[in-house]
Amino acid sequence: MRIPFVDLRIVDEPLEEEIQGAMHDVIRNCAFAGGPFVTRFEADWAQFCETEFAVGVGNGTEALWLALIGLGVRPGDEVITVPNTFIATVEAISFCGATPVFVDVDEQTQTMDPEQIESAITPRTKAIIPVPLFGQPADMDPILAIARRHQLAVIEDACQAHGALYKGRKVGGLGHAGCFSFYPTKNLGAFGEAGAVVTNDVRLKERIECLRDHGQSARYQHRLIGWNGRMDGIQGAVLKAKLKRLAGENEQRRARAQLYRKLLADLPGVTLPVEADYATHVYHLFVVRVRRNRAELMRHLAAQEIGCLIHYPTPIHLQEAYRSLGLPAGAFPRAEKCAEEILSLPMFPGLSAGAVSAVASELKRWANVAEPEPEYGCAA
Repeated sequence: MRIPFVDLRIVDEPLEEEIQGAMHDVIRNCAFAGGPFVTRFEADWAQFCETEFAVGVGNGTEALWLALIGLGVRPGDEVITVPNTFIATVEAISFCGATPVFVDVDEQTQTMDPEQIESAITPRTKAIIPVPLFGQPADMDPILAIARRHQLAVIEDACQAHGALYKGRKVGGLGHAGCFSFYPTKNLGAFGEAGAVVTNDVRLKERIECLRDHGQSARYQHRLIGWNGRMDGIQGAVLKAKLKRLAGENEQRRARAQLYRKLLADLPGVTLPVEADYATHVYHLFVVRVRRNRAELMRHLAAQEIGCLIHYPTPIHLQEAYRSLGLPAGAFPRAEKCAEEILSLPMFPGLSAGAVSAVASELKRWANVAEPEPEYGCAA
């Protein structure tokens, strides 16, 4: 039974006719760069995220970068984040001219450990970027409390957490800004690249709107040095059409996660993801930890045509691009240990219960083969 890691055709087919109609409207109105279709999606996305405002941009990396600039992060500043994330989190810091400062994670949730933050704060610290990794929020209340004490901005890198809840509140609206990617494989995916910043701060919203459009306050009146970071009209129309299904698709993900948990409970050598008691996880990814022979398991699954991936195999501080930070292996032991063990299993709306059962069966078959034979000693 071939089981892909993700199947976008299954995700998008139910809305194909509606999406084609929405795209035709954009073409008929020649509203290709920004414009009314983006504005309508922004209103819907802000409402979904329970924030006052949303600003559509070109992708999730731009969302992070423009949010940082909009909050005043400049060359010489420091921004605290985690090393076990996609590199875009840290690239955005670097492109502001700021320095990323890493803190280790809680090993159970793999999100920022609030107890590590204060020791990383210096007079140059400007902001904190927690990452709701794989669809689960970080523990935000203590993070926000630390930020208030030290007068720091908090930017949620919520690019994997569309619709996730922290103590009943939507991710994205908990700090000063929340940043989302709508890359096609996300819980809410565009037909290409797109992103958004959400906020309750009208001045920040207006500043990001200016920055994304070459710093224009009016046509050909450039108040700031900005960027071309507008969302395409077609992406706005597609996202607006798909948004109405997001809550239901998140519930599908949660149901499949529960089935994985049931079928893989107590499987030797495999640790299941922990859902924190404060969180409603939306399972952008279903990530287990394989305590040994991960490569062997991946080969076994590949032989059965079951897709799996590692998100992310090398923490950022050990990437060649950030070698200049001078952070050696062992600097963040929990993040590094997680990176050595994690494995993402198939997870997407439309993934059948039978497919989940087949994946679980192959993990069990591998575990039985991989488990060492019991040793029997001789009594003296």
